[in-house]
Amino acid sequence: MKNPLRGEVWMVDLGMAAKVRPCLVLSVPLQDEDRALVTVTPHTTSLLGTRFEVPVPTRFLKPGAFDGQQLVTIARAKFIRKLGDLDSAQIGNVERVIRQWLGLDDAKPPPPPVPVPPAQSPGSPAP
Repeated sequence: MKNPLRGEVWMVDLGMAAKVRPCLVLSVPLQDEDRALVTVTPHTTSLLGTRFEVPVPTRFLKPGAFDGQQLVTIARAKFIRKLGDLDSAQIGNVERVIRQWLGLDDAKPPPPPVPVPPAQSPGSPAP
């Protein structure tokens, strides 16, 4: 069974609409008790110029970018073949953009808490 590892780029069958494309493995290595699922972000050559596209020049990819807005969790059986590995700086660039997309960026302060009105007891008049 194939065992894609974090930081590797694989050709992955993403289904009928998305087709087969290169994907960067983002999830941690699977253990025996885990589901055989792997989270990836696909590489695209159809760029839109968004702030969430991360160009990563390598010898094994066509010019394009990893799309930080497209996180996909897919069965390990859909992985076809390994294309290569990204270095830690390249992986870090993709991770930074994904954290921004998900609102997990440490550089941004958290939003202020939303005030919750006090609960009304049954039968009490509304304010």
